Amino acid sequence: MFGAMETLDVAYADARPKVGKTDAERLASVYWNRNTTARELPSERDRVFELTATSGELTFLKVSNALEPLPVLETQNTMLKTLADAQTCYRFPKLLPSTDQTQIIETELADRRHFVHLLEEVPGISVGNGYQQSPELLRQIGRMLAIVDRNLSESQTDDRTMIWDLRGARTLIEKNLHHVTDDDRRQLLQRCLARYDEHVVPLLPELRESLIYNDANPENLRIDPSGRGTPKVIGLVDFGDSLRSWTVAELAVACAYAGLDKRSPISAFCDLARGYVLEYVLTEAEADVVFELARIRLALSVTVSAVRASQDPSNDYLRISEGSAWNLLEQLSDESEELAHYRLREACGYPPCAHTERVVAILKKASKEAGAILDPDPRNAPTVTIDLSVESGEDASMFDPNDSTEFSRHVTGLIKSHEAAIGIGRFDEVRTCYRSEPFCSPTDGADEWRTVHLGIDLFAPAGTPVSSPLPGRVCSVLDNAGRLDYGPTIIVEHEIDDESGPVRFWTLYGHLTFDTLEKTQVDQRIQAGEVIGAIGSPPQNGDWAPHLHFQVLLDRLGYEGTFPGVALPSQRETWIAISPNPNHLLGIPAKTTAERSRQTSALLEDRERTLGPSLSLSYAKPLHIVRGRGTVLFDIDAQPYLDCVNNVAHVGHSHPRVMQTAAKQMGTLNTNTRYLHENILRYSARLTSLFPKPLEVCFLVCSGTEANELALRMARTHTGKVGAVVLDGAYHGNSSSVINLSPYKFNGPGGKGLRPWVRVAAMPDCYRGQHRGEEKEVAPLYAAEVRQAVEALESEPTWFGDQPPGAAAFFHESLLSCGGQIPLPEGYLRKAYEGARAQGAVCVADEVQVGFGRVGSDWWAFEEQGVVPDIVTLGKPIGNGHPLGAVITTREIADSFDNGMEYFNTFAGNPVSCAIGQTVLDVIEEEGLRENAARIGTRLLDDLATLGARYPWVGDVRGRGLFLGIEFVRVADEIEPDASLADSIVQKMRDRGILLSTDGPDHNVIKFKPPLTFSESDGDLLISNLSEVFAETPF
Repeated sequence: MFGAMETLDVAYADARPKVGKTDAERLASVYWNRNTTARELPSERDRVFELTATSGELTFLKVSNALEPLPVLETQNTMLKTLADAQTCYRFPKLLPSTDQTQIIETELADRRHFVHLLEEVPGISVGNGYQQSPELLRQIGRMLAIVDRNLSESQTDDRTMIWDLRGARTLIEKNLHHVTDDDRRQLLQRCLARYDEHVVPLLPELRESLIYNDANPENLRIDPSGRGTPKVIGLVDFGDSLRSWTVAELAVACAYAGLDKRSPISAFCDLARGYVLEYVLTEAEADVVFELARIRLALSVTVSAVRASQDPSNDYLRISEGSAWNLLEQLSDESEELAHYRLREACGYPPCAHTERVVAILKKASKEAGAILDPDPRNAPTVTIDLSVESGEDASMFDPNDSTEFSRHVTGLIKSHEAAIGIGRFDEVRTCYRSEPFCSPTDGADEWRTVHLGIDLFAPAGTPVSSPLPGRVCSVLDNAGRLDYGPTIIVEHEIDDESGPVRFWTLYGHLTFDTLEKTQVDQRIQAGEVIGAIGSPPQNGDWAPHLHFQVLLDRLGYEGTFPGVALPSQRETWIAISPNPNHLLGIPAKTTAERSRQTSALLEDRERTLGPSLSLSYAKPLHIVRGRGTVLFDIDAQPYLDCVNNVAHVGHSHPRVMQTAAKQMGTLNTNTRYLHENILRYSARLTSLFPKPLEVCFLVCSGTEANELALRMARTHTGKVGAVVLDGAYHGNSSSVINLSPYKFNGPGGKGLRPWVRVAAMPDCYRGQHRGEEKEVAPLYAAEVRQAVEALESEPTWFGDQPPGAAAFFHESLLSCGGQIPLPEGYLRKAYEGARAQGAVCVADEVQVGFGRVGSDWWAFEEQGVVPDIVTLGKPIGNGHPLGAVITTREIADSFDNGMEYFNTFAGNPVSCAIGQTVLDVIEEEGLRENAARIGTRLLDDLATLGARYPWVGDVRGRGLFLGIEFVRVADEIEPDASLADSIVQKMRDRGILLSTDGPDHNVIKFKPPLTFSESDGDLLISNLSEVFAETPF
C-alpha cells in the first residue's frame, strides 16, 4: 500500500500546487533548459501547463499535488514503458529527461515539496475538441482501452488509495451524501447505491482486478481527424488516475464519460463495449455489472464535485462536468434498467437474456398441447403470408398507415385470392409502415425508427374470437388508444415448470374489440383455449386493418398494460431475446418468420467478386438501399434517408402515377419504334412544345450519354467538321466519344488527356476561376476563351491529314455540375454563342442534369441566358429513373442528319418509355414542381448563405432553384479548396440520415440536387442538421 494518498480531506485540496504560468516557464528553463511560453490547462488536483517552445514544439509540464507520493508517479512511468514495449499501434506520453537525466524532479514551490515532470506531446487532437463520438469512434476507443488493459494485466503494483477507485465508491458516496443538498438528487444517489447492492455486490468475488488506465475522459483521447469518414483513435494522455482496480471498471468509467450529453447514452455504452471485447474478453459476471458500475461512477463524480466545491470554490474544473453527470444520472433513471442490462450483455458477447433458450424449449414443448389462438385454427386452416417488409414489391407498397380502409380492402382481397382463411404477418420482419412519432427514437446521429416486428400478426375478419393457447392469469387489460397503437390489449401471465423449476413469461394480444375491456378482468384465471377477446376493427383497434398481434414476453421491463411490438434495428438481437418467436408456441406450419437480409460485408464481397472494380460506392459506410418514396430512401432496416442529391427521381422516388403508368403500359405492349404507336408521337410533340423555336424535332435515346453521343454525330454531320469545344471540368457521359468531351474524366485518374480534336475553354467561375468579380465584367472574358478555342480548331492542324479539324460544336452545361454547381455569369452564353457560330459551329446545351424545371424560373436552364441552342440534350430526370433520354434540335440539323444512314435505337422511344416520360411531364405541371423548385430553392439558398457566413471555411454558396452548391476552402487561404472538410461533412450528414455528395474538379463542393418534391420540412431538416454539423466541426 502506498503512503499518504488522495482523499476528500481539505488537506489534499490545500496541497494542490500554488504555481502559475511564470513558475512553469521557470521550471522548464531551469531543469530542462527550454525557453517556452506556458498556458495552464484544467486539472483537478495537480497543475498542468502546455509549453510552447520558440520552435513551435509542444510539451506538457505537470506539477503534482504535494501529497502525491513518488511511487505513484513511478508506477505511471512503468505503465508507459510497458505500453511502449508492447508496440501497440497507439501513442502514449513519454517522460522527457531533465538536463541531469532525471525524469521526475522534486522541488520546493510555495513552501511545499512537489514532484515535477515534463512529457512530450502525443500527436492528434482531443476527442473533446468538438468531435461527435460516433458509434465507430466509440468502438475504436473501447478497443484501445482493451489493448491497454490486456498489456497491463500482468503488471504488478500495490494498491493505491484514491477517490476514483470504484472499489471504494459505495462507501465514499454514502459517507458524503449530506454534501448533496437537493432532496431529489440525494434520493437518486440512494437508489444508485441500492441497485449497486442488489446487482453488483453479489458478483464482487467474480470480478478480476488489474492495473487500469481509469480516465477515458474525451479530453484525454487523441484522434487523427484526417482522412475519409470516422477519425482514427491514435492515443491516450494523462495517466494520473491509473491504479489497480476491477478490470471491468475501465469500461465502466469510459461509459460514464461517453454517455455525457448523449441522447442515447446506453447506445454509447454498448458501442464502447463492442469495441472493448474485440480485444479483451469480459467474463459474464463483468458484463452483468457494467451498467451499474458506470452509474456508480457518475454518482461518485457528482458526490466528489459537491465535496470539493465546498473546499475549493475557486476551482471551476471541479464542477466542469457536474451538470452533465447529473443529467445523465437522471436519464439513466428513466431508462429501463433491465433493458440496459440486456443490451450490454449482448454488446459484451453474451446472450442478452440468460434464460431465453430455456423459455423457448418450454414453449416448443407446450405447443403440442396448446389451444387454438383463433377459430379457425391457423395450424390447420389455409393461410397466406402477407409480405409487409421494406423489400416487398407489392404488399408493403400498398400499405398507407393513414388509410386503414384501403389496406383492409387489400388484405381481404389477398386472403380471398389465395382461398385462405387467415393472413399472416411475419415475426422479425422489417417494415416501413411505422412512421408516426411514437415509433421514432432519438439517437446521437439520425433518429432511429422502430421497424422490426416482434410478434406474429394474424389477419382475420373483425369479431373473430381470440383465445389463450396456454392457461394463465390475466395481468393487464388496457385500451392503448393512441393511433397506430394496440387499441384494446390483454397481457396474460404464464408459469410452467421444467426440470430446473418454474419459469414465468407473458403473452400479449393486441388490436382487440372494446367488448374485451369489459368481458375480461385483471387477475382472471383462464384455461388453454379459453376465449379472452375478439379481433377489433378500425379505428378502435389502433386504426389498423383487423388483425391480432400476438407476442411472447420474457420480461415486462416495467411496462404496464403495453409492451413494444416493434424494435429498433440496432437493438434487434436484444429484443428478440426478450420477445422470442411466438411460433415456438403457436406451431403454425406456414412461413411466419421473415428471412434476414445478408450482412453488408457479404454484399461487398459479392460486389467485389462479380462487378467491375471501377464501379464505386457512395460513402465510407456504404448504404444498402432497398426502397424509395418521395424525397426519402429506405435502407434494409427501413431507416429513412433524406435524398438531397438524386436528380434522377425528379418527381420523387416511386411516384405512384409513374409506377401505375409503367405497369399499365408494360402489361399492354413494349416494342421498338418500327411500328406506329401514339405514345411516341404524343410524347415527342409534348416535349418539343416546351422549347423555343426553331427547336422542334425530337430524337429519343436511352440515356444522357447517348443523347450527347448523338448530338456530337449530328453536329459533325451538319457542319462537315470534327472538332468540339468544351468547358473545363465538364462531364458529358461515359462513352468513348463523350468521355473525350469531358475534362472531368479525361484529365482525372485513368484519363488519357486532351484529344487533338478537342479544345477546352475555362470554366466561367466568378469565385475561384481565372477571371473573378462581377458577372457582367467577367462574362465577356470567359466567352472570349470559347471564341479563341473555336478559332484554334479552325486554324491549328492536327493528325486529320494535317488539316485543322474545324469546330463542329460548342458543348456546354447550362449550369456547371461536375464543375462545382456553378451558374453561368449573365450574358456569357450570348457572347459564347456568337463566337462559336461565327466559325460555323453549332451550340449544344447539355441539360441532362439541370433540365425539366430544376432551376425553377424556366423549364430549361439555358433560357435564363436568353439564348436558343441548336441542339439540346436531355436525360437523368426525364424518366424519373426509367432509362430515357432525348435530343431536341432544329429541322435544318435533323434534315442534314438524314444522309442515308438510318438512326435506330432498339429501346429508345418504346411505348413504355414514352408513357413514363409523358406522365413525368404531367406530374411536373400538375403538382407545380417547377414553382416548388423556385420557392424552396430560393429559401435554401438564403438559409445556406446565412449559415455559411458564420464559418470562414465556407467560401461560396451558389446555384439556381434546386441545383445548389457550397464550396469549402481552407481558412488560411480563402480560395484553396478543402476536399477533406467537404467529404467529412458529407459523411457526418449521412450518419444523420441526410444524403449529400461532393463535386467539382477539386471535390470540395457539396451539391444539392434533390427531387423537385423537396418540401419546406425537408429543407428545415437539412438546414438544422447542417447547422449542427458545422457547429461541431473544428477549425
